[in-house]
Amino acid sequence: MGDWSEINYDMLVLIAKRFNLIEDYLNFASVCKSWRRAATNENFNTNLRRVPWLMLAEEEGNSSRQLVSFYNGGMIMKKKIPKASGKRCMETMGWLVTVGKDEGEISLLHPFSGVHIELPHQNTTKNYHTHYQTGELWTYFHKAVLSASPSETSDYVLMVIEGVDWRGQVLVCDIESNQTQVVAQLAREYDGEELYIVESLGTLFIVVRHGVGLRCITDDSERIPLTFTQDDIFDDLDEELTYGTTNIRVFEVDLVTGELTQTKELGDRAFFIGHNASRSVQFPGIKPNHIYFTDDYWESYLSFEEGGGLDMGVFNLADGTILPFPHYKGVSLSPVCPPTWVTPTLY
Repeated sequence: MGDWSEINYDMLVLIAKRFNLIEDYLNFASVCKSWRRAATNENFNTNLRRVPWLMLAEEEGNSSRQLVSFYNGGMIMKKKIPKASGKRCMETMGWLVTVGKDEGEISLLHPFSGVHIELPHQNTTKNYHTHYQTGELWTYFHKAVLSASPSETSDYVLMVIEGVDWRGQVLVCDIESNQTQVVAQLAREYDGEELYIVESLGTLFIVVRHGVGLRCITDDSERIPLTFTQDDIFDDLDEELTYGTTNIRVFEVDLVTGELTQTKELGDRAFFIGHNASRSVQFPGIKPNHIYFTDDYWESYLSFEEGGGLDMGVFNLADGTILPFPHYKGVSLSPVCPPTWVTPTLY
């Protein structure tokens, strides 16, 4: 057999255009230089549906991360991502926003290509969780990614972004003017909730996840195999504490009237939520009308020595049941970066 690198360029282009999954396309591009030259943005169908992979926590002494696919039989991909080592990672548009021990040390990392972009050092007096949710860091990210590959990100040249804050306010932010408008208000119960915003087929949804805050154990089934780190706040508390998702509610947002309508019907779509840009997905092997969630409520999991990673699963929106992931039965824990969703994209 001849040298694979000597295959005719036109033939390589024909092969590249037949890939249905972006991860296969990325693997094709990594074979050798001649194959990479054929794996351009123009030769890939960027309209193909993309399904998040579960990036497991970092293993001690190993810069490689395992990524688990939920739509092709639990396939596991190993990627060396040394720039993410020891850092908290939040995913958006296929990129990881990484935060180092110095909370002002923020960078962008494309895990499937290794492209790394340093962002201007942020004010360390600000809590990065709050800062990350403002338009300022997103604008840095937006400009940096456009600069790295304008053709790939042309679909993301947006003038406004929508979000939801901790008070339940649904916000529309104009990037150019940096002006923010409240368009709807969700009534909060404050029982340890986490809020997410998801766009699905042109409709905006707010997802409310209950039970993620610390609470006292009321039943043996709530007990979790983690070591509680004593805190001054809990010095006088004799009861055991736990946390974990108990229910998820979904509200459809009318941006014109500001009305919020609860729904238990996502049609043939599934939502993926966690430390990632929430996604709506339709794909064989992904359960419709379900919500796939990861452990992202750091206020709770940092109360345990082992960190987060236990509160993960699949929520059935129709009947309220929670099942473990279908293709990952292991335990992956970390106080720095628990498992999170990562969506394969071209850089």
